[in-house]
Parts: sequence; structure tokens; C-alpha cells
Amino acid sequence: MLNKTVVKSMEILHVFYDKETASLADIMEHTGLPKTSAHRMAETLVEMGFLEKSEEHKYRLGLIFLKFGSLVAERLDIRELAFPFMQSLRDTYGEAVNLIVRDGLEAVYVEKADTKERIRVFTQIGRRAPLYAGACPRVIFSYLTEDEQQQLADEFQYVAYADQTPLSKSELFDKVRETRERGWALSHSELESHSSAIAVPVIDHNGAVVAGLSFVGPQVRFNEQTHLEKLARALQSVGREISLQLGAKEEMVNALYRFKL
Repeated sequence: MLNKTVVKSMEILHVFYDKETASLADIMEHTGLPKTSAHRMAETLVEMGFLEKSEEHKYRLGLIFLKFGSLVAERLDIRELAFPFMQSLRDTYGEAVNLIVRDGLEAVYVEKADTKERIRVFTQIGRRAPLYAGACPRVIFSYLTEDEQQQLADEFQYVAYADQTPLSKSELFDKVRETRERGWALSHSELESHSSAIAVPVIDHNGAVVAGLSFVGPQVRFNEQTHLEKLARALQSVGREISLQLGAKEEMVNALYRFKL
């Protein structure tokens, strides 16, 4: 059985989902509490550090939530969070799904859900790839700040891993522009010849890109436009959900996961 005091305290805190500050009247309207009860509970939350009160008698969330938020973000294992989504994508669409994170100038493959198809592109956990090549590494690069992009692009030693690896800053930034216009990255024969990938970014509570999520497979299965559209939409849907669970705000994900072919 739920404790009524705890429930009402949570209802007070829920006021601040939509409001930066709230008056006692706002709290009363949202919770249905009488004035005396609303005031007593709000002041208790102030004493405990969950709320702060201004000189104008307005309430706002206390700094303790920053500490709790940081702890949650630090302790959340993105691999554990993403893997069930990756398995579902693989089972629904039949293609392998990879999760990568950035490490300096490179991306590291940290999780995968292998396809059950006989013809596949094999990816090993722990594999590294440059941020300029392949849809999944490049989707992380594409959503870094412009200053970071310029700095990294000058540091890359462009190596031809396959037939269509970008080999210059101009080629790289052409692909970055395509990625940001579409909201998802596409690559053909960049890390391995005759392989293709579609990728979307994953963001955290600060709006920073913390991972890339991709479908990968033989290029012959990534040429048909309708199939590409289905895969891209599915990735964006999952990228959105993972980002929200990492604490990204609704407006952030709405701006990021817009679909365009």
C-alpha cells in the first residue's frame, strides 16, 4: 500500500517537470492539497534540500537533484540499457546491430546483436574504427561541436580501409552535412568493401552524443530504398528511447531524431 504522504510529496515534485519555479498556489492546483498541507509539505521538502525557496516565495528544485542526476548518469551502463533494444531490432529486421562509443580519434565497438543471416558482416566487440569512416563512427563525429570537428579532422590520418573510405576533410564534411540534413548516417564500402551501415546518434542528459547505434550488413541488402527507410526509422525510434532513458530532454530528442530520406 502506497504511503499517502510520500505520494503527495512526489506530486509536488512533479510540478517542476513543466515549471522552473512554482508558487504555493501552483502546488495546490496540481496536487489538490489544501493550503495548510501544501505549505507544510513544501517547506519540509525545502528543509530536506529537495526544494529551494526564493525571496519572492517561489519554489524550485534543489541542487540535490544535480547530485542525484550525476550519480544516475555515471552508474548507468549504456550497454546494458541498449542491448534489449538491439536484440529486438535484430529480431525484427534481420540485420546485425552495433553499439559504439568514442575513444579519442576512434570509435570502439562495445556491444553487438549478431544477425542470423548466413551472409553477414562480422564485427568483434573491442574493434576500433576511425571517426571519419563508416556510418556508426561518423554519426558520433557528425554531432560534435564544430570546433571539435575541425580539430579532429586536422588530426586524422586518412587511410583507405575500403573502396569508398573518405580520404580528405572535404569528403568527410560533405558526408557530415548529409548526415545532419537526414538525421541519420549511411555508408557503403567505407570500412569493408561490399558492406553497408545505417546509424543514428545516442545522446545523454546534457545533450552530448555518447554513442552510435547502427545496422550493418552486406551492401546488397542496403540498396533498396524502402528497406533503408524502414531501417533508419527503426533506429531513430530506438535511439530516441535510449536517449530519453539516459535523461535527454524531450525537446532535445525531438530536434535530433527527425526523419528525412
